[in-house]
Amino acid sequence: MAKLEKLLADGLQELGLDAGLVDPLAAYARLLRKWNRVYNLTALQSDEDLARLYLLDSLTALPHLQGPNVLDVGTGGGTPGIPLALARPDLQFVLLDSSAKKTRFVRQAVIELGLANVRVETGRVERFSFAPGFATIVSRAFSSLEDFIALTRHLLRDDGVWLAMKGQVSGEEQTGIVGLKTGIVPVKTPGVEAERHIIVVCRE
Repeated sequence: MAKLEKLLADGLQELGLDAGLVDPLAAYARLLRKWNRVYNLTALQSDEDLARLYLLDSLTALPHLQGPNVLDVGTGGGTPGIPLALARPDLQFVLLDSSAKKTRFVRQAVIELGLANVRVETGRVERFSFAPGFATIVSRAFSSLEDFIALTRHLLRDDGVWLAMKGQVSGEEQTGIVGLKTGIVPVKTPGVEAERHIIVVCRE
């Protein structure tokens, strides 16, 4: 087993996830590495960083997903949306980013990985619309929880949930947002010592 696959296999086992995800996740990582030279999708280069900080970290959001539809805001090179979509083929995902360069790559990755449950959109989230509303809105990219909620509030169903994936959580974020129920969940990303958290937010 190659180094990348071994890292993924060990991490998936630690997370209690299906070993069948190793091959598609590795294929995605190799696409990232190939396109990164031109498209500057991520600063992560090594197998360890791609496997742990990009792919396995994305999968820590799995227990908190609600269906049937999920929006990944500011998806960049496709995280956490693509790893989550690989793990949950029963859910429908929309991956949104304002950078046409990045969504061009994500569309290609979706085609090559055969992800029938993923739609890729280019545009600013505040101008995006989705009539049914999303059951889950997730992001690893927004700098502040307040901005994340404000810019996506019109897209969440009344019974939906926001998932903000963070490293350390600031004091401001710990206080939550008035009128919303906020929970901070520590998560353990396999092979990563740094603090990781998911801020789970829903309407009261």
